[in-house]
Amino acid sequence: MVNRLLVWEIIGIIFIIIVGSFMHFACELSGGFPAVGIFAAVNESVYKHLKLGFWPAVFFIPLEYSFVKDKANNFMLAKMAAALIIPASIIGIFYLYSAILGGDLFILDIATFIIAVVIGQLASYKILTVRPVSKRIAWISVIVLVVFMIVFPLLTFYPPEMFIFQDPVSGLYGIKTV
Repeated sequence: MVNRLLVWEIIGIIFIIIVGSFMHFACELSGGFPAVGIFAAVNESVYKHLKLGFWPAVFFIPLEYSFVKDKANNFMLAKMAAALIIPASIIGIFYLYSAILGGDLFILDIATFIIAVVIGQLASYKILTVRPVSKRIAWISVIVLVVFMIVFPLLTFYPPEMFIFQDPVSGLYGIKTV
């Protein structure tokens, strides 16, 4: 059972990295179609890159559930945790290394994304293998996940003028349409 869960978390790592990498370019490839911006990076701001880990983690939930539903404890708690730990890890790692180096480096941005995905999926694995929590926690996890699924698009189209939302290339906030 535990090995099967670990295998699925590793598959999740690969899935999230591949899909997230594609989503970095999806908005540009779509010609700037605004609906694509709900899921994909719409500029080079740190915030927009958080979606590259969040949405693929969410997209992976139904696939993984269909294979591990009878083997996993705390499935929704684990998946909600992974979906939120990945963006939180991206923020923490990016700003830590940028502060140390005095700026960002492309290769470290890629490494940050990969490390964040691994951290999120390993946290998910740990939660999947501990004693079951109450059904109430599962429902709260679903609600929290849905709230973030609403907040991410809202902040894409209506970002506050804060540094994390600012595109360092254009200096603008939010989605740019063509």
